[in-house]
Amino acid sequence: MNDHPSSRLPGATRPVALITGPTSGIGHGYAMRLASLGYDLVLVARDAERLGTLAEVLERRFGTRSELLVTDLRSAQDRERVAARLTDGVEFLVNNAGFRHAGEFWTLSPAQLQEEVDVNITAVVQFTRAALPSMIAAAKGSVVNLASVAGVIPGRGSTYSAAKAYVVSFTEGLAGGLAGTGVRVQALCPGFVHTEFHERAGIDTSSLPKALWLSVDQVVAGSLSDLEKGRVLSVPGVQYKALTTVAGMIPRTLAARLNRGLFNTRGRT
Repeated sequence: MNDHPSSRLPGATRPVALITGPTSGIGHGYAMRLASLGYDLVLVARDAERLGTLAEVLERRFGTRSELLVTDLRSAQDRERVAARLTDGVEFLVNNAGFRHAGEFWTLSPAQLQEEVDVNITAVVQFTRAALPSMIAAAKGSVVNLASVAGVIPGRGSTYSAAKAYVVSFTEGLAGGLAGTGVRVQALCPGFVHTEFHERAGIDTSSLPKALWLSVDQVVAGSLSDLEKGRVLSVPGVQYKALTTVAGMIPRTLAARLNRGLFNTRGRT
């Protein structure tokens, strides 16, 4: 089948990937890796300056053309802008953007809690829905949804963990419906990764063992490897594969207690 006409940037011949939250962390790692693999990019984030800097680096290093969408995914209007671009067609979607508030659930305002839901769940569903028709029409495409080990093992916060559990279940269910279409989906479930995420969320990670930390490159490489193997659930790192396997074999109440013992979950929403 022919490629969707808008799955290329104007005047370009390279496939296009859209990445949310590409200016740091896993999103940045994915931007660098996909650019190195020959993709042009649609970069979606709030910080126009950092987006511009990233686009310049990608063009200089890889000859990548970038389309910049300066958006705040907490805004319904901005989410619509991103969805409209996805409706035009891309070949790879990385739903990476996500955040969590510091503080206990009952201390946050309903508006703050809704922001977490909108960025971590609503945007993922909305963007995936917008991207799939053109991918299915072309009989090829990939969607990577950033979940977390927190979505597999209960007890690491409330709203954030629940959102990531939703992403896991949503992606696994979607994979069944997409079987045979040529479109691949994945729920990527990293553990602790050296990024800006924990600092922004006000989470103290100083007491965590070094063995629990992963690099961004490890996570992205593991994700792409699992995608090629058709694995819908990707858990990078042998330590986290072991943890999630054990957690799946014991009662959920025991897994939650084990998780609270390994990771301080107070003050996390």
